[in-house]
Amino acid sequence: MMIVRSAWELSARIKSLADQSVRVGLPGHCAFCMGMTPQASPWCEACFEALPWNCVACARCAEPLARPTELCGHCLRHAPSFDVARAPLRYEDASQALLQRFKFGAQPRAGILLATLFVRSRDDGVLPEALIAVPTHPQRRRERGFDHSVWLTRELSRQLGVPHRRAWRERDTPTQRGLTRRARRGNVRGAFRVTPGLPAHVAIVDDVMTTGSTLSALADACRRAGAQHVEAWAMTRTPRGI
Repeated sequence: MMIVRSAWELSARIKSLADQSVRVGLPGHCAFCMGMTPQASPWCEACFEALPWNCVACARCAEPLARPTELCGHCLRHAPSFDVARAPLRYEDASQALLQRFKFGAQPRAGILLATLFVRSRDDGVLPEALIAVPTHPQRRRERGFDHSVWLTRELSRQLGVPHRRAWRERDTPTQRGLTRRARRGNVRGAFRVTPGLPAHVAIVDDVMTTGSTLSALADACRRAGAQHVEAWAMTRTPRGI
């Protein structure tokens, strides 16, 4: 009986993964609802509008807020090393599923969609002179078979026409999961290195921002390498309290 149940579960899992791949990968159809899209758009207008847009957020770290305000309490007490954060989507619902299909399912079109949504959400402000990915922990890179942050950075580089530069992780830091904000800052302090000679205006890139501690540590390394204005770019931002 257990063998039959396991076989059924395996079949259901394979079907679920196949359905997800088709949903993200079928050209001419919305990546979220599978409806037809106009002019080969990757999404329909209804699904685009229904995405969990991070509209009310801290101006410094992009943390989702309950009501409009200039800065969140965390930035007032301990401002991050980057100057401004851009995280257009909250990490929930459709954006969470899309990111997980890219990060854990290694689906390239899901990554392209995330980058495209990020570019679509940008204003017409001045672009940075270089993009720098948050280096993935070597163990995580081996588990997934690729460096998701580097992949996203290269895709953003391609779409925006901005060159990308490399950063190195000086030490293998434990996972940030489950740590307090203070512990996260200490965990990644001094963890990154960037070759000197960075341009004045750069953007550092990650898939999801939780507290911003990792991006802040990389921003410190960028400033040591010559950057003067550092933006933090994340495809998604976790809701408050996570």
